[in-house]
Amino acid sequence: MKIVKLETFTTEFVGFVRATSDTGAQGWGQVSTYNADLTCEIFHRQIAPHALGRDALDFGDTLALIGEREHKYPGSYLRRAMTGLDTALWDLRGKVEGKPVASLIGGSPGKLRAYASSMKRDITPEDEAKRFLKLRDDYGFTAFKWRVGAECGRDRDEWPGRTEAVIPVVAQALGDGVDKLVDGNSCYSPARAIAVGRLLEDNGIGHFEEPCPYWHPEQTAEVRAALSIDVAGGEQDCEFSSWQLMFDRQAVDIAQPDVMYLGGLHRTLEVCRMAAAVGLPVTPHAANLSLVTMCTMHLLRAIPNAGKYLEFSIEGLDYYPWQHGLFLGDPYRIEDGQATVSDAPGWGVEINPVWLEAASYKVSQLEG
Repeated sequence: MKIVKLETFTTEFVGFVRATSDTGAQGWGQVSTYNADLTCEIFHRQIAPHALGRDALDFGDTLALIGEREHKYPGSYLRRAMTGLDTALWDLRGKVEGKPVASLIGGSPGKLRAYASSMKRDITPEDEAKRFLKLRDDYGFTAFKWRVGAECGRDRDEWPGRTEAVIPVVAQALGDGVDKLVDGNSCYSPARAIAVGRLLEDNGIGHFEEPCPYWHPEQTAEVRAALSIDVAGGEQDCEFSSWQLMFDRQAVDIAQPDVMYLGGLHRTLEVCRMAAAVGLPVTPHAANLSLVTMCTMHLLRAIPNAGKYLEFSIEGLDYYPWQHGLFLGDPYRIEDGQATVSDAPGWGVEINPVWLEAASYKVSQLEG
């Protein structure tokens, strides 16, 4: 079964990919969000030419070939574009075999505990605590993550004193029996990160994500060595060499690959194997409700070193207006604090045809 057509449907923020085989079988995937229109141009220029005519079901070697043929262009955009091919072909294979992707990679459909993940920094500690308590009561979440510092903030806070306030206010509002996580988004120097980490320890928070600039794993390693709580990271890292360096330096307690940033499920599974080899759990990054969260759900239902929970964005259309109308139905329903991977084939989602009709379209295909 050969790949004969690759189509993209894109806006600035989201780009879906449809792969078609010579038998007529089709699968849907997605390039990574943000600048998706640019990523789709790269897809047609640097991904599709190497994939057309190749095996639609056994495609690991095709992904490796793309990296070799495009060796002068390593990095984020190539991997984000590669994800579109990878995820579309996993969906195609699942539909051909009548199985969810989780089953194709050794797992099974079923439920996953989710943590409610806040993306906001422009929110007061009191308002953050208030919405977490409502989510707990309405959907049964038992784990929550909120933001500290400013993104890539060079030790600055979102506003003076916010970090020192938001940590105890939210932690005390949630109380005992709830897992508490925070994300620094590369804000801190090691000294400041350690000081913030002590405050986290004192308030029963067990997960400190990306405390230092992610491109300095030696700084994150210093923080990890100083604290008793888990230090996590890796969402931005899209090359295996970066992951190996992170593991060699013992920089993290928890690995957090992002399926979409890394280049797709094939490459993410390799990072999961690398993490398992050094005894680390994997709690992937999945910060919006495009296809990334569904791919992550299938992954976590399959890998032996899955972390305790799924990241699940709690932000609505005020924060992510581009999430509106992507899928038919309700694939991201939360009940009793859990998301569900269905037994539907492939990713188990259906792209909204109304959204597709309004998107920019481009096709690459075999001639003749």
